[in-house]
Amino acid sequence: MIKVLIVDDHEMVRLGISTYLGVQPDLEVIGEAEDGQQGLDMALALRPDVILMDLVMPNMDGITATQKILAAWSEARIIILTSFIDDEKVYPAIEAGAASYILKTATAEEIADAIRQTAKGESVLEPQITTKMMNRLTQKPALYNDLTNREREVLMLIAKGKSNQEIATELFITLKTVKTHVSNILAKLEVEDRTQAAIYAFTHGLVKKDAD
Repeated sequence: MIKVLIVDDHEMVRLGISTYLGVQPDLEVIGEAEDGQQGLDMALALRPDVILMDLVMPNMDGITATQKILAAWSEARIIILTSFIDDEKVYPAIEAGAASYILKTATAEEIADAIRQTAKGESVLEPQITTKMMNRLTQKPALYNDLTNREREVLMLIAKGKSNQEIATELFITLKTVKTHVSNILAKLEVEDRTQAAIYAFTHGLVKKDAD
């Protein structure tokens, strides 16, 4: 069962999403917060598998809440669910560490699927968001030339949505070694997190999107 926390200042949005998710056999809404501060408090208290996070809210916005949650609990998986697609909202949200970014125009089924994918460690980005990130990352030089062969292997697996433990198992290395490689990859590619690293890999043709 995937446990979900909904953070949104609009009661009807929370009610609509909660009602739909409530009839899904594999999803459970364990809490609803009406602003970023309450979302932060509930996220750290309840430790949900996935957090649905609105961006514009009173008391604390979604970007700040995302930053604070991840600073205190780095394993948190956060989906930005918003109506905004402008650059000043998109980039800070992704850079804050959000795993996925979808719009409120998405169907209930699409939101549920995004929750399932994000819970597995994958990233779900609206096509428009992917285009924005790809355009931004293609402006960077060929930083991947600085990666070692092992770091490239790890990057390929990150792009396939593999967790650190799965990477360690597949490459027959320790979890600590994987974490070191991931840290080096992010630093060398000048990206903030695994999501951006995966986008970088696809953008620069380092891995095919249909790769197994």
